Amino acid sequence: MRNLRLMTRTVPVVLAAMTTSVYGANKHYPVNGEGVTQTAFVSLPVGAVKPGGWLKDQLTVQANGLTGHLDEFWESLRKSAWLGMAKGEDWERGPYYLDGLVPLAYALDDPRLIAKVKPWIDWMVASGQPNGWFGPASNPDRWPRAVALKVLIQYQEATGDAKALEVVRNYFKYLRDNPPDWPNNEWRGMRAMENAVAGFWLYRRTGDPDVLKVVKSIYDHSFKWTEYFTNFPFTDDILARGYAPGHPSHVVNIAMAVKYPGIYYSLSKDIRHKDAVYVGLKSLDKYHGQACGRFAGDEHLSGRRPTQGTELCAVVEFMFSLERLVEVFGDPALADRIELLGYNAKPGTCTADYWAHQYDQQSNQVLVSVAKREWRTNDDTSNIYGLEPNFGCCTANMHQAWPKLVTHLWMATQDNGLAAVIYGPSTVKAKVGETGEEVTITQETDYPFGGEIKFAIRIAKPTEFPLQFRIPGWAEDAELRVGDDEVPAPAGRFAEIRRTFKDGDEIQLTLPMTVRTETRYNNAIAILRGPLYFSLQIGEKWTKLKGHSDKFPSADWQIEPTTPWNYGLLIDPANPAASVTTFTDRPSPVPYDTARPPVTLRVKGRAIPSWKMVNNSAGPTPVSPVTSKEPETTLQLIPYGSTRLRITEFPVIKD
Repeated sequence: MRNLRLMTRTVPVVLAAMTTSVYGANKHYPVNGEGVTQTAFVSLPVGAVKPGGWLKDQLTVQANGLTGHLDEFWESLRKSAWLGMAKGEDWERGPYYLDGLVPLAYALDDPRLIAKVKPWIDWMVASGQPNGWFGPASNPDRWPRAVALKVLIQYQEATGDAKALEVVRNYFKYLRDNPPDWPNNEWRGMRAMENAVAGFWLYRRTGDPDVLKVVKSIYDHSFKWTEYFTNFPFTDDILARGYAPGHPSHVVNIAMAVKYPGIYYSLSKDIRHKDAVYVGLKSLDKYHGQACGRFAGDEHLSGRRPTQGTELCAVVEFMFSLERLVEVFGDPALADRIELLGYNAKPGTCTADYWAHQYDQQSNQVLVSVAKREWRTNDDTSNIYGLEPNFGCCTANMHQAWPKLVTHLWMATQDNGLAAVIYGPSTVKAKVGETGEEVTITQETDYPFGGEIKFAIRIAKPTEFPLQFRIPGWAEDAELRVGDDEVPAPAGRFAEIRRTFKDGDEIQLTLPMTVRTETRYNNAIAILRGPLYFSLQIGEKWTKLKGHSDKFPSADWQIEPTTPWNYGLLIDPANPAASVTTFTDRPSPVPYDTARPPVTLRVKGRAIPSWKMVNNSAGPTPVSPVTSKEPETTLQLIPYGSTRLRITEFPVIKD
């Protein structure tokens, strides 16, 4: 392998990952200054990565759905105080919406969406006060400002707008000059370290040491999440005895907070902050883990049964937390999990046309209706697909997942290269090498529906720089080639190729899409292929419950099953490929359309007559192995994200 050097990096799942301080710091993008540990990777600015192929189709579906039109008919946005409207909604909904609208607009370079963004940003900038405060005067709460900061920093990256930077800078002066106000019984206290995302961003651009003092003050005076994750309180014993729900058990608080010790580690350099992230993730999986990388929280933590829900806000915030943690630690396992959430849980809790969403999704979801379920606190509307089921926070906050995933497909490395962190069809333009030569890399693939990924490089002159490629933990026998050179690609590592790249070079990565199983609650199994979970395709009867607009197809929907769902699988969990037949197709313009899934699996099974519905959900999963004398039948499984009704955790039939 002449002119080519390979380096692989191994990261244990429960231990912190490596940093790249050995290489120094990236010369072309803002990085941490003196006294602050460098992150493993460096996030690229919004707009540097553009979606292609099916992923562009998915973002276009989003732009044509709720994200692109919600502000035209939903009162919380149409009359928002964040647009200067008197008596309008003045808390989090406007900033939440923009936290997804801004990166979507610039990922697609969509003039219509960019025009929607401008009045919101103009008003935010104009609202700035001499003391640094900004936003609606009618709401003195710091929490919505933390979300607005994330909006402003994304807008500034996409446009270079100096005024947006100035609002962020002045607000941190306000925090510096005013006493801490982060009570544990309020959202602003539990989520106080969300401000640190903008704080580190600001420090990397200004070098102002006062910003770090503010970040430290916030950490010192807000809820002790490091201790919480280190000594996780909501174990099986606590669930069995019952507990009074509160801020520490709130699933969205936790999804946001899992990144807080990790991002603070750059400043503290204290190993306990790094370890808290991994211990916390392990505990969440052990006591509340669900299929698709999520953890249960129908508002509050609720265990591992596959009929317990997870709030949509928790899915999108968990994705963002993991994106920040990948930047800090460079851990490929964290990126594996982003794909599980983004390619399964996120589309599975929205309709394929992005005009309706659930508040709570279930792994085993056999009826979508207004009815009592075993939620910990949510109301009877929580699992219908609609505009504002249960509460409107998810209606405002659901929009960030897809465009932020696109932003983080690629990251810069500290040694002036690039890392393919998450896979999906896309094009990245970035500065690389010692001189900052601009490279364009196009990623051609149907991933996650297929495992073939081609990278085509365009660059004006030959330039030496490193490229890193994440090899997922499940991808045994992956193949990585540069021209005629084959490069070792061990699973669960970043493989690095360092050489002089020239215009027209191509790299081919093949990730084997072998069917595998995962043992879940009551010894049931889930079936995966690549990063996708597969669920039983159930016939659906849709009933419109309520419309929300005369102009747009926004409505609330009940979905009833028209085919049986209570099946166990005839499968050897240790060798599932021997029992499963796979059929593939190209993704359609609506990638997660139930009627045209890109991948279908067929497997034998038997009905389990004793497995019935309980409390309007699938009853407790029978403990595997299960005996059934029902006739053998062929079952069709499709991607979780393509289903609205589903069984994802299957009993295993004892044959």
